Amino acid sequence: MGMLKRGLVVGLQTTWTLGKIIFPITLIITILGYTPVLSWVANLLTPIMGWIGLPGEAAIPLVLGNVLNLYAAIGAILTMDLTVKEVFILAVMLSFSHNLFVESAVAAKVGIRMSVVLLVRLGLAFFSALMIHWFWQGGTELAQYGFVPSASAEEITGWAAIAWQGVQSATIGILQLAAIVIPLMIFVQIMKELQWLKVFSKWMAPFTKMLGIKENTSTTLASGLMFGLAFGAGVMIQAAKEDGVSKKDLYLVFIFLVACHAVIEDTLIFIPLGIPVWPLLLVRLVTAILLTMLVAAIWNRVEKKARMDGKEATYEN
Repeated sequence: MGMLKRGLVVGLQTTWTLGKIIFPITLIITILGYTPVLSWVANLLTPIMGWIGLPGEAAIPLVLGNVLNLYAAIGAILTMDLTVKEVFILAVMLSFSHNLFVESAVAAKVGIRMSVVLLVRLGLAFFSALMIHWFWQGGTELAQYGFVPSASAEEITGWAAIAWQGVQSATIGILQLAAIVIPLMIFVQIMKELQWLKVFSKWMAPFTKMLGIKENTSTTLASGLMFGLAFGAGVMIQAAKEDGVSKKDLYLVFIFLVACHAVIEDTLIFIPLGIPVWPLLLVRLVTAILLTMLVAAIWNRVEKKARMDGKEATYEN
């Protein structure tokens, strides 16, 4: 019973920590959705869209996906006549870069610089879009959208009603967070106390070693892969406290998760858009692995050089 209680306490603390970030951001962005601001941003982005093989209107799902979430972006895509290739480019971009404000703020809470998260996510989104645009010649047929529960597009007028809608969205966001984080934290606590985590870390060891990260990051890595960046961050905040995960390893895990998190959910929700989802999953996984290995290798060289310089300075003295 003690285990469950300890897990519940950690879960509630984490929900509170993340909720303080998620609530105000969701509220502000939902209210902005009822103003001309988002379409104004989309108009600004229209010239850039042409470079990556997308029509100007495709800026709207990109803006919605980045400031709100993937569901909002998919809702916008469903209103447009796009080819399979265009939808695939949007899906890859959005899977790298979505819900930017909330997830970057969460990263900052873990101690990762927000600029690093933004640079990696937006960089990967635009780079992958360019590659697909240049190298994939197919996908010219119109995308056939499957069944998607569409949000009721009722008109909401008046600032009070809009603000209330924002509060509702933000509250639902927090409840969804609690529904995942609390059971997850209880489960992690049970795994810790029954020593299952050690076994799990050993399983993950070849993978973490390949990425150039220490074994004690495996819980964070797995929870981020399964449940997403915000939820992975919940485990991460805890792991940084308890497992003594170093700053370098936190950065490397986060860079991996920035490229590749909530892979099952994020990939599944693109199925109704009528695009091939296996390539989508592979693009994310391969990119995340290569990027993390590259950063780890550079980081290790820099560290080695710093140690050598330090030794030389000691000898000279």
